[in-house]
Amino acid sequence: MKTMQSVRYNLALYIVGGLVFIIAALNLKPFALVGAGERGVIMRFGKVQDAILDEGIHPILPLVTSVKTLSVRVQKTDIKADAASKDLQSITTDLAVNWNVDPAKVNQVYQQVGDEEQIVVSILSPAISEVLKAATSKKTAEEIITKRTELKTEIDNSLKKRLQPYGVIVRDVSLINFGFSPEFSKAIEAKQIAEQEAKQAEFTVQKATQDAQAQINRAKGQAEAQRLQRQTLTSEILQQQAIEKWNGQFPTVMGGGGTLPLINIAPPSSQAATGVK
Repeated sequence: MKTMQSVRYNLALYIVGGLVFIIAALNLKPFALVGAGERGVIMRFGKVQDAILDEGIHPILPLVTSVKTLSVRVQKTDIKADAASKDLQSITTDLAVNWNVDPAKVNQVYQQVGDEEQIVVSILSPAISEVLKAATSKKTAEEIITKRTELKTEIDNSLKKRLQPYGVIVRDVSLINFGFSPEFSKAIEAKQIAEQEAKQAEFTVQKATQDAQAQINRAKGQAEAQRLQRQTLTSEILQQQAIEKWNGQFPTVMGGGGTLPLINIAPPSSQAATGVK
């Protein structure tokens, strides 16, 4: 009887001990889980270690070691920054920056800067603002508009160089929009309208010149045709044309001598007979 009670008692102890172990294990977390697109920063008694954990499950020593995960995926940060052009025009710029933490330097980034939110606030936003101001100060407001690609490349290269020591990789910078003062915007609009009007006036002048030249060419062609026609016309040709156009009827009004104009209707045979008489 005592043996049966002893077995039950030991079984109960095992069950309770197992539950306690499971609960302790869940609370103490003897393993670290690093998700896809993340890296784990190992801290032993709060001190960042040189080793970096890749994706997967990693055993750790509870109470002594802790792990902080940071994303190494490409992230997009939208920033609105104010700057000034070379001709002292105020500019508001909307930028989108694609960046990620260098996977090989996540421990350094976390130790020196912090997590993703602190990266944006502490180094990314100030760096973008400073690089933008430096780039726009080299160009006039008009050049900022007309040389947008050149400005984008300069900002892109400068930002990559500036953030590389912090372990942040800049993938791309997009200049979404430029905003100018109302006065400057009106001046730009007025200039564009004036340029369009000037182009329209130039087109009108060119068209009028072409039309005038075309009329001159037509007049020259008609005059030359008439000159050539006058050179080729003879009395015989005129008489032949009159015969071809005659409808076979005599005119009702005769000439002063009672003769018909232009043609002699007497046949050659009749004229010959008259000569014989």
